[in-house]
Amino acid sequence: MPVKNYGVLKGSVIAGKPERNKHTPHYQIHMEGEDNIYYRVAINVLSSCEESKVLYLAAEEFNSSLFSLLPTLSNGFTRVDSTNKELAIDYIRSKLFDSAKMKPLMHHIEGPNNDLNDLIDNHIKKAQAEKATVYIYGSKFISKSKDYVFGFQPTNGIHNIHMNQGNLGKFYNDNGTFQDGCILIQYETIWVGIFLAFFCQSWCTDEDGNPIIMCRHNEVNLIL
Repeated sequence: MPVKNYGVLKGSVIAGKPERNKHTPHYQIHMEGEDNIYYRVAINVLSSCEESKVLYLAAEEFNSSLFSLLPTLSNGFTRVDSTNKELAIDYIRSKLFDSAKMKPLMHHIEGPNNDLNDLIDNHIKKAQAEKATVYIYGSKFISKSKDYVFGFQPTNGIHNIHMNQGNLGKFYNDNGTFQDGCILIQYETIWVGIFLAFFCQSWCTDEDGNPIIMCRHNEVNLIL
């Protein structure tokens, strides 16, 4: 069963907030999608599987056919399904980047610019300062209550901003193809792609996104 409400949020950054001292920390982004409609983007920075590190890649001057499609979207959340499947992202099948270049990072290390919170924060703060257009791929959630991080109401949000296939255990039912999450930042003609995955996910999956065999991100090329 794939993740629910998969799609892409287009908007601008209002604020970014690292989390370090929580049981399940996320990097939180306050974004405006449609005029005066706000979203909280919750990015996993700690893995709950056997390896606590999260795999990370920031591809600068990133290039993709998506760049001719995404700017045509209206601000706000666009559901991605069979009617507009050309917008979907799949880390394995879309061949957007070399998975072997992803690096495992901890969410908190003493000092500047050396952990996952720091690196994401640098990109988000730059996007905010330069008023870049930001695209967040993941699953939409909504609550009538006040957002517990940024205080707006009702709470619109995006999560699952990472690879959503190759899972074992309790996240097995989230597996699916062409439903992976990521962050894309548009600086006029230059784009940056930020991709995240968990160490325990397999990069060899079937047509349902379920693991065929366990192969790590730096082993997939050897197997295929």
